[in-house]
Amino acid sequence: MKNFSNYRDFDTKENLHFESKAVHGALGTEPLTGAVSMPIFQTATFRHPELGNSTGFDYSRLKNPTRLELERTMAILEGGIEGFAFSSGQAANMAVFSLLEPGDHVILSDDIYGGTFRIVGDVFGKYGITHTYVDMSKLDQVRAAVTPQTKMLFVETPTNPMMKVADIRAIADIAKEIGALTVVDNTFLTPYFQKPLALGADIVTHSSTKYLGGHNDTISGIVVVKDDEEIAHKIYVHIKSHGSQLAPLDSWLILRGIKTLAVRMDRHSENAKKVAEWLRAQPKVKQVYYVGFEDHKDYAVTKKQTSGFGGMISFTVDSFETVKDILKGVDMIMFAESLGGTETLITYPTTQTHEDTPKDIKETLGITDCFLRMSVGIENVDDIIADLDRAMNGQNV
Repeated sequence: MKNFSNYRDFDTKENLHFESKAVHGALGTEPLTGAVSMPIFQTATFRHPELGNSTGFDYSRLKNPTRLELERTMAILEGGIEGFAFSSGQAANMAVFSLLEPGDHVILSDDIYGGTFRIVGDVFGKYGITHTYVDMSKLDQVRAAVTPQTKMLFVETPTNPMMKVADIRAIADIAKEIGALTVVDNTFLTPYFQKPLALGADIVTHSSTKYLGGHNDTISGIVVVKDDEEIAHKIYVHIKSHGSQLAPLDSWLILRGIKTLAVRMDRHSENAKKVAEWLRAQPKVKQVYYVGFEDHKDYAVTKKQTSGFGGMISFTVDSFETVKDILKGVDMIMFAESLGGTETLITYPTTQTHEDTPKDIKETLGITDCFLRMSVGIENVDDIIADLDRAMNGQNV
């Protein structure tokens, strides 16, 4: 039986463009049968031909062909040596923060996703790991937060939900000066629009529930390591020991989503720009946070390190009554948590994604009772805008 489990025995398809790499994956076809779609290897264990001879697979918690194809594909797309697929984005981040030791210090984006806020404070804080939140778009704040114990800089860019943009290369340079790791959560832009490892980051994480899966039907997380074999091994030991690996069916669903990632991201980005411009013209909208505006304070950084703006928008309205009108009045648009799927979703961060963030911090950041976040889908943009218009302004069809 052919052994195709060796991570480095696959074609990286270096001469292909991103879109082709995403469609064809690592192996492309399943080598034993020639199946065009990588099968779902729904098995817990694998038969050995004889003592001392293995197919390369032993037990699905350790390695599974479907999951391995996803991990290899993500390593190719992000430009790393090894990828790991987890049961959720939170599980992926747990593995990354587990690289820290008691007494270590980590610097994070100040308006980071509430779940990451909870992991760092409530989980790792009790193990003697300290943390500091700063506006990563301001390099002076990053440098000022560095201590002799700083071992990791964890960056969201754009941030969730305030859409701040950090200069990945500059932050990676700071990290290298002090011997720290740079970790970038690339969920919002995906490797189609942004490649943190090429900009100097050491590790990339994703909530692949979002744009990578793209259909609001699967919970998963991804970690890709740039070039450090020791870090990759530590992540492998974590996933092996904690049992936080992604199941075969879920791995297959994320693989299927990745095949259409490029075309979806183009449509998300195109729609979001039009929706953001429309929102800016509405009397009830007081501020729109969107990285594609030329007057966004970090626009120059965005243009330097990305090839697109993505599909995320946040905005503040004039009153809590307007918030309630929008959330109750939308029809095609759905009031729901999450982002990055084909459907347009609108979220109320103060009680949903950032519920665990202390109120005073939320208010300082601007996550108020009048603040909304929107993940713009791939529907016809005129229908998205018409739905918002009816909900916000009481317009009739």
